[in-house]
Amino acid sequence: MSARSEIEVTVEEKVDVETAEAYYALYRETFGELETKAVARQLLHREEFLEEMEDPRVAKYVARDAAGTAIGMSTLTNQLETVPWISPAYFRHHYPEQFARDAVFYIGFTLVQREHRRSRAFQAMIHRIGTVLAEAQAVVGWDICAFNDDDLSFGRHAARVLGRTGDVSVVTIDRQTYYAGTFHRVDDGGAP
Repeated sequence: MSARSEIEVTVEEKVDVETAEAYYALYRETFGELETKAVARQLLHREEFLEEMEDPRVAKYVARDAAGTAIGMSTLTNQLETVPWISPAYFRHHYPEQFARDAVFYIGFTLVQREHRRSRAFQAMIHRIGTVLAEAQAVVGWDICAFNDDDLSFGRHAARVLGRTGDVSVVTIDRQTYYAGTFHRVDDGGAP
């Protein structure tokens, strides 16, 4: 049996509380280091995460190994109001045809248990999502902090995996840059 066929991806509307708590622990483990690597908050608070696990408008793509154990999850929605950090108006304005057809989607997060990261679970979930998107001739958005994008190349990797599901063009649509000014002394040169 190939590694690809050992991974099964199911789509679930809701996740029970016990499973959601286990996924929240995995979510914290996976993205926790971003608290010190990214300026913008990269993690949902526990209550936000559990609410998303209960929200049927957010599809949960759950990867399971050959034994049926859940080892990864990716979220996808075309109900953009469920993603509080994005502007649905942006997508309505820039993609009016797809927006009118409810074919604008957003990937909230994708995570895989550390010991299964070489199992192709990520590829299986994104391939399943990509198939849905290709069939809908959709637009999909996602965000990646600079660390994950620049240092780990997650954006290019996700684009490559999505490209295996259909004819897709991936472009950067926005980029937030944060600045810090560190003052070392008072400038006695006078006010401007």
